[in-house]
Amino acid sequence: MRFVYDFDEDSGGGRELLGGKGVGLTEMTALGVPVPAGFTITTDACRAYLSAGGTVPDGLDAEVAAHITALEQRSGKRFGDPVDPLLVSVRSGAAVSMPGMMDTILNLGLSDTAVEGLAASTGNPRFAYDSYRRLIQMYGEVVDGVPGHRFEQTLVDLKTRAGARQDVDLGPDELRELIVSFGRIYEEETGSTFPQDAAEQLRRATRAVFDSWHSPRAQVYRRTYEIPDDIGTAVNIVQMVFGNKGAGSGTGVCFTRDPSTGEARLYGEFLANAQGEDVVAGIRTPQPIEQMREELPVAYEQLLDTLRRLEQHYRDAQDVEFTVEDGRLYLLQTRTAKRTAAAALKIAVDMVDEGVISSEEAVARIDPSQLDQLLHPMIDPDAPVEVIAKGLNASPGAASGAIVLDADTAEARGKAGEAVVLVRWETTPDDFHGMLHARGILTAHGGLTSHAAVVARGMGKPCVTGCEALTVDTNARTVEIAGHSLREGDLITINGATGEVMLGAVPVVPPRLNDDFTRILGFADEIRRLRVRTNADSPADAAKAREFGAEGIGLCRTEHMFQDEGRLELMREMILACDEAGRRAALDRLLPIQQGDFEGIFEAMRGFPVTIRLLDWPLHEFLPSLDEVEDEPTRERVHSLQEANPMLGFRAARLGLFYPEIYEMQVRAIARAAVAVRARSGEVPLVEIMHPLVAFEEELRRLRELTERVVLEEAPDIAFSIGTMIELPRACVRADEIARQADFFSFGTNDLTQTALGLSRDDAGRFLAHYLESGVLEHDPFETIDQSGVGDLMRIAIERGRGEKPGLKMGICGEHGGEPKSVAFCHGLGLDYVSCSPYRVPLARLAAAQAALAERGVKAAVAGG
Repeated sequence: MRFVYDFDEDSGGGRELLGGKGVGLTEMTALGVPVPAGFTITTDACRAYLSAGGTVPDGLDAEVAAHITALEQRSGKRFGDPVDPLLVSVRSGAAVSMPGMMDTILNLGLSDTAVEGLAASTGNPRFAYDSYRRLIQMYGEVVDGVPGHRFEQTLVDLKTRAGARQDVDLGPDELRELIVSFGRIYEEETGSTFPQDAAEQLRRATRAVFDSWHSPRAQVYRRTYEIPDDIGTAVNIVQMVFGNKGAGSGTGVCFTRDPSTGEARLYGEFLANAQGEDVVAGIRTPQPIEQMREELPVAYEQLLDTLRRLEQHYRDAQDVEFTVEDGRLYLLQTRTAKRTAAAALKIAVDMVDEGVISSEEAVARIDPSQLDQLLHPMIDPDAPVEVIAKGLNASPGAASGAIVLDADTAEARGKAGEAVVLVRWETTPDDFHGMLHARGILTAHGGLTSHAAVVARGMGKPCVTGCEALTVDTNARTVEIAGHSLREGDLITINGATGEVMLGAVPVVPPRLNDDFTRILGFADEIRRLRVRTNADSPADAAKAREFGAEGIGLCRTEHMFQDEGRLELMREMILACDEAGRRAALDRLLPIQQGDFEGIFEAMRGFPVTIRLLDWPLHEFLPSLDEVEDEPTRERVHSLQEANPMLGFRAARLGLFYPEIYEMQVRAIARAAVAVRARSGEVPLVEIMHPLVAFEEELRRLRELTERVVLEEAPDIAFSIGTMIELPRACVRADEIARQADFFSFGTNDLTQTALGLSRDDAGRFLAHYLESGVLEHDPFETIDQSGVGDLMRIAIERGRGEKPGLKMGICGEHGGEPKSVAFCHGLGLDYVSCSPYRVPLARLAAAQAALAERGVKAAVAGG
């Protein structure tokens, strides 16, 4: 097996073999884009290395040596040469983009003697010493695990002594002193001197990049974005080009379109006399990309032309890293740009209008889960706020929370349900787990393309970077923002759209959706087969769901209607009554209240079906706890209704059969509401009455008989559908029998998951996280349908139900109905509709369209890098 390919070779494989970065360098080379020479070690090599427990596969070292020789011949320099050395970078590059999660090392090939040769051959000692001190630090941190803060503190101390504000203010003598200090730190931490052999540096650096695939931060990232653990990373060995040679050199990151808003404009940053990590890691706060026009006008024009070519070639917005060495432009990477949800929508719609992509491709490119970002509240523009500082608007959205100063604290407090804002001097890839659990991120350093900005945009988290008024003291656990002294735990608010930082928590308002959102979902509606309904228990919820495009209600939970003040007392009176007459008296007073609720919902959903689930909860849910009850008769009644396992106890259909007067009242309220709405509007509501937790055909036969009798009394000329929730394994395997009594099935996948897997949603949290982290389970079954278990039960129910009654309407009403993978599964099963909470309706509409496209062979775009 071959493991190494030059950038100008045809490997016969795509990003799965070469990784996103490698395939990008190969394609740019083929396009004639200025790219440094180099080669890619494939993901096959990484997988072989990892599967062998860290043993390099046979033949890899020889292949790498041969390609280094070819690179030496091409460059006219020799790797490890003490006079004029060839230097390379070692860069990771997985098939799926994982920004900052794995490792990169620059300037490999320098040594104590080679650095002097580089200084002499270039006539630029400052550049040579600056490159070597960077190598020692990066190599030490990545390959040998030397704590980065030791290098950073040494650099800070030296700048203080030298009166230097930034790294670039240090001269050759200070940098030579820094090399000695860094070498001493390396030896103290590792027990050996910094390696002087270039080949050894390359071997160990390559292994370190392979090993970084299993770093904690990379594992957390893959779990978060559901990236497979077994694909591995490629390694790219690239001839170094230097942005730190002086005023005629520099480095930058830019996007062909604004990744925050989607505007068709160049967006990015540039640093003169710097290497790429300075921008990405936020080591120095860079300048806007437009500044490059003033400092390096020829390279800037060449960059604009190259970016146009790349976007035209890839037919999508690109994220590019580049270096200018002595006025000459080189591209180091191009990849599909990470972007906010708003930007994703605008870019897709604009590219449809520009004739670049079709509406189907536009739909396929949007991540449904990203839409959630657009449905979150924004800062109330009319609220009084105290803006104390301003940074860069790195990722839009608003976040309020307690200040936390490290990633571990952010994770712990965020997991506990507390709203926190992670405040850092700058973030690194090791902060990812904390960023994941924070509501927002604020940094003192870094720009619009720094690690914090890129990762936050990908997560949909508000982020403000480069807030120069911010200082952080992690030892004292305090921050100072523009003269305001704050402690960890104090509340702040950040506005990622404006870069503003405010004291305290600030009120928010509902989001405002734009035309791009409407158009993409319009494209989706033309493509999808699955209908999308909502779970709504009030007229307000129903109206909101209609705004988001819901095509009916798939689950109206009537028990929620009894929780409000005035109703709960009547419900308790009914439950505590001594006989049927007492229960009916209370129910008679509840009936008009329940009827009013249904009228409001029917009117909000005019012209669309409404599925009303009759009372599902056990009666004790409406009663106070024993500790709250003082009189003995009530205590006895409360005690008698307590159950060891209420989820499988006296509830739902069982309750309706034992106390038929409860379901009679509810059906009567539904029927009267339908009559009243028809009288007012002239339209007949489309009503579906659903009986929950049915296990036996006889249960549903009797409940259907009750329902039809009451409907006939109240609304004999209105058609009603009568069906059941399928939420028990027995109901799935005996669906043919139950179908004889049903007009429709609705899968209640929340309870079906509990009953099929023997997992309690309320108690599984004690071990479910461990199952997910240790790989026992790939997905949380309460978030994504367990397709091989619960999904098989659903498949059986569909086959047997429709086998008995062809055309039987079927849907899903658990929250799985708004989760993209589950929606795709439901499409494949042939369900008629999915139903989810109002704010997930747009996600479900898009996911349903993507499922239809996938069936036609149109796949969602994948970003690599």
